[in-house]
Amino acid sequence: MAFFSKLKDRLFKSSSKLEQGLDAIVEDSAEAPQPEATVAAAPTPAPTQEPVEDVPAAAEPKPVAPAAEPAPVPAEKSPGLVGRLLGRKPDEPRRTLDDDMLEQLEELLIASDMGVDTALRVTANMAEGRFGKRLSAREIKELMAAEVTRVMEPVAKPLPIYSKRPQVVLVVGVNGSGKTTTIGKLASQFKSAGKKVVIAAGDTFRAAAVEQLQVWGDRAGVPVLTAPEGSDPASLAYDAMTQAQEEGADLLMIDTAGRLQNRADLMEELAKIVRVIRKKDETAPHNTLLVLDATTGQNALNQVDVFRNISDVSGLVMTKLDGTAKGGVLVALADKFGLPIHAIGVGEQIDDLAPFDPEDFAAALTGLDKS
Repeated sequence: MAFFSKLKDRLFKSSSKLEQGLDAIVEDSAEAPQPEATVAAAPTPAPTQEPVEDVPAAAEPKPVAPAAEPAPVPAEKSPGLVGRLLGRKPDEPRRTLDDDMLEQLEELLIASDMGVDTALRVTANMAEGRFGKRLSAREIKELMAAEVTRVMEPVAKPLPIYSKRPQVVLVVGVNGSGKTTTIGKLASQFKSAGKKVVIAAGDTFRAAAVEQLQVWGDRAGVPVLTAPEGSDPASLAYDAMTQAQEEGADLLMIDTAGRLQNRADLMEELAKIVRVIRKKDETAPHNTLLVLDATTGQNALNQVDVFRNISDVSGLVMTKLDGTAKGGVLVALADKFGLPIHAIGVGEQIDDLAPFDPEDFAAALTGLDKS
């Protein structure tokens, strides 16, 4: 639950977060709360007044006080039997789920970068069997979280570990997506789990990337193989595979230079790395992780399309979810591509990268309190 708390606290920075939008949709057009139907005793009819003859006061019979009856509970103060069973609050704002509300929900999800197709599918499933019913903001959040979880459960998979040694993990992505940091965190976590890990600093064009990997390698006790600046990354990858085989490493993680998906020359260089390492092992790379920056929004879908064609992407890692108000793009990715999502990141510390949990993510995305 520690990572969930961090995820919920950091997932959105913008005031337009999805949670506030859902509250506003219900509250802005909320209908007056209506009491649940209750079974009430039939009212006692007023006695019929009939004329009587005047009699002396002394002859009037002494009135007998009626037995005391419990005061009836006003209906508006009781949520009724159904309401009590469902835990409803009598004053909870509620709104009818109609076409207008569905349209507002769709717009809110599209604004969170969930994409048009996914937003329409999620809201349609939410309305199924519930159209015309009066719902509270919490009930809307629960329905939405359940739908997001349903979409993402099939893709929530940890990075598979194979018996093949070394297992080659190629890490790709655009400039600034967080590849280097992700490699360092994963290497540290695998080393802590008892795996022998080797890192190849394949971004030979950027000295800062090599230095950053070396810092992570020193921290985790993992060797980092480097080459002179400007060297051929494919040659480094080949040499790294040779050394990893000789040392009996469990995993070889190969960093690559950040590249824009519209640069054909850089994408060809990536394809060359794949061709070269397959000379050592025709089944390599055994995993190709595409690291995505959540702040890029819908552009992440374009990146998946391009990198999947060049390097046969096998799984995704999404970083920087703490820096965006549009985390819904991860739902769109799951819905469109169905690629495994291995991990998500919400910060720079080692424990800020964790296996992807669809229920935790859906709850954090919608602002649903899991306590």
